[in-house]
Amino acid sequence: MVAHLLRLKLTLLRNSVRRSPWQLVGLGIGVLYALGLVGLVFTGLLFLRGADADLAHTVVVLGGAAALLGWAVIPVAAAASDMTLDPARFTTFAVPMPQLLAGLALGGLIGIPGIATTLVALGTVGTWSRSLPAAGGALVGAVLGVLSCVVLSKVATTATAGLASSRRFKDASAIIFLIPLILMGPIVAGVSEGIARSGDFLPALARTLSWTPAGAAWALGGDMAMGNYGAAGLKFLIAVATLAGLGFCWKLLLQRALVTPPFAGTAKKKSGGLGFFRLFPATPTGAVAARSLSYWVRDPRYAGTLVVIPLLPVLLLFQAAQTGTYGLLLFIGPVTAFLLAWSISTDVSYDNTAFALHLATGVRGVHDRLGRSVACLAFAVPVVLALCVLPFLFGADWQLLPGVLGLSLGVLFSGMGLSSVVSARYTVAVPLPGDSPFKKPPGNVAQTMAVQLGGMAVLLVLVAPEAALMVAQFVTGSAVPGWINLVLGPVLGLVLFTAGVRLGGKWLDARGPELLAELAVNR
Repeated sequence: MVAHLLRLKLTLLRNSVRRSPWQLVGLGIGVLYALGLVGLVFTGLLFLRGADADLAHTVVVLGGAAALLGWAVIPVAAAASDMTLDPARFTTFAVPMPQLLAGLALGGLIGIPGIATTLVALGTVGTWSRSLPAAGGALVGAVLGVLSCVVLSKVATTATAGLASSRRFKDASAIIFLIPLILMGPIVAGVSEGIARSGDFLPALARTLSWTPAGAAWALGGDMAMGNYGAAGLKFLIAVATLAGLGFCWKLLLQRALVTPPFAGTAKKKSGGLGFFRLFPATPTGAVAARSLSYWVRDPRYAGTLVVIPLLPVLLLFQAAQTGTYGLLLFIGPVTAFLLAWSISTDVSYDNTAFALHLATGVRGVHDRLGRSVACLAFAVPVVLALCVLPFLFGADWQLLPGVLGLSLGVLFSGMGLSSVVSARYTVAVPLPGDSPFKKPPGNVAQTMAVQLGGMAVLLVLVAPEAALMVAQFVTGSAVPGWINLVLGPVLGLVLFTAGVRLGGKWLDARGPELLAELAVNR
């Protein structure tokens, strides 16, 4: 039965790759990326073989504890991205519990995360290959550590299965998980600096963790190498008890999940009135704007774009502090304008088959384009204006404000017009409605990249006059180019916005059925 479950896991993975050659390409890229990281960490662990035993012990224990924490947290946030061997699917099958537990646990090792963790764990054997007992202890610790990681992830995902079936939990976890990814640079730099300043604290922390379930397994090789055989024996018992305890908890949770699977339906909710529809006029443009604005508030795929905006000043401030070039803060407004304007270039793709509503009701293309743009502009304009002023509150030369405002508004309006054209002409593979923002269906990756990069290049050409005036102000130090930019940016941007809405509306009227057919294929 265990072998059958493992073959099922491999079959599901193979079939998912066969859906599209681009899915295979994406898997290949992921494998190469993982191999690069694993090779780097594996090499570092081998270099630790000649390092001081206390240093190697600290690195291995802290790294193992971090891996255990990652296996507990990340699968919960990304549970919607891999539903192979979902325990709920075995509800109607009389699979004996021991075989089911063993099959699901070993199945968790099949995949890039499981294989990568296993290889890195085996690298600790190289770290402690200073003697046969130390290498043997490291090998036993690696096996116990990897199994604990997998079983802990199963405990976490099974315990939160009821929450994971909730749409709100999926949306919130996806957005929260996105925040540390965006701030990865400052986080890594801060942790590195903290490590450099806490040379005495980390060894003490590693010694403490080595007596806990988080680090006991990873400390076996180090204790054997340093001759602490009694401590190694006790930590071996802690590691075994940890794995047994996690397995017992998983068994109880799985038994309950198989008897009472989580309910993924939707509860009845009281009507909240018309929502945004009462804020817009009863016109085709107003209806499209209200519908689009509702998506911006409720759909996590849109909310992921909004999460970046408040974090952008943090990233630029960090980069400015690292390089000493605080002039980078002046680009907060233009960059934000670009991100918000370009975000609606995939609006129709996000609609998926719900785009049929626009065709069935006979909404004209120009009204569709204008309504989607108005929904984004409703919050984009005040956000861009506020972020344009922000750098000057921290000491920037106020003489540059008119130029920055002109450039930002020019990018915003011109980008909206260009996005109105692009989304009416091309569809791209995006996460489906209700899916995690991190999950993308297979699609034409080459066309998607060409459309996105080509559109960005065209936008750079459209805003070249505003950018040239901004450069002229920096070079000459005169305020005149900035004031010219303040007039030219919005005027030229609105002209291009109007042209883009009209051209995009014309294309949408001509290609509506074709767009719907392409969207149906992307499912």
